[in-house]
Amino acid sequence: MKKIILAILALVFISCQFSKKEKTSLKVEHKGALKNFMMKGDISSKVGLSEFKGKTNFYALGAVENLKGEIQIFNSEPFITSVEKNKLKIDRTLNKNASLLVYASVEKWKSITVPKYISSYEQLEEYIEKTAAENGIDIEQPFPFLLEGLMDSIDWHVINWKDGDTIHTHQKHKTSGLYGTLEDKEVEMLGFYSKSHHAIFTHHTTNMHIHVKTIDDDLAGHVDGLYLGSGITLKLPDNL
Repeated sequence: MKKIILAILALVFISCQFSKKEKTSLKVEHKGALKNFMMKGDISSKVGLSEFKGKTNFYALGAVENLKGEIQIFNSEPFITSVEKNKLKIDRTLNKNASLLVYASVEKWKSITVPKYISSYEQLEEYIEKTAAENGIDIEQPFPFLLEGLMDSIDWHVINWKDGDTIHTHQKHKTSGLYGTLEDKEVEMLGFYSKSHHAIFTHHTTNMHIHVKTIDDDLAGHVDGLYLGSGITLKLPDNL
């Protein structure tokens, strides 16, 4: 009987160790900080996007060096937007540098249908925190998320900072380049949630930093506000 008990305990131990090995760890990293822009006027390069060539399952958002555009990378596919002659240009390479970059690698996502009553930015922020906690994510640590579907409206901008301007405000960041509102558009959105990175990679009034890309790859940029439509899918990191 003693040998049987020891054998069972050994099997349980091996099973636990195997589960631990199968479980992936999520690590959100960042280069640069929003407060460097606002307080120091430092918009210089903090990392070259070429450093991430070859990375799989890679997701990132941020701002181009000298605030000359927005960075969106969905599953290792870059959509780097800038403004040239008052028109939007999309670069599909990793040849730019970033003054701010937030990134993580996620191999597997869990899809969750967002309830119809979740509509505003504020409601979405509360819902993401609650749903992440219910799905085993440590909400005291930063984590990425995706949103997909037909959105009612999205306020967006692509920054194009004026050379030599050292006075930074949130409003000037929104209006220095191209900006507008998408309505009834099918989109993909990448966001990072954190309670502890205000003025680092989220603004001081929110725990989220979100970028958007239209399904037709016609537009990509920073999200300033939104109203969700119905049938929106939230994706959270799985197998954590």
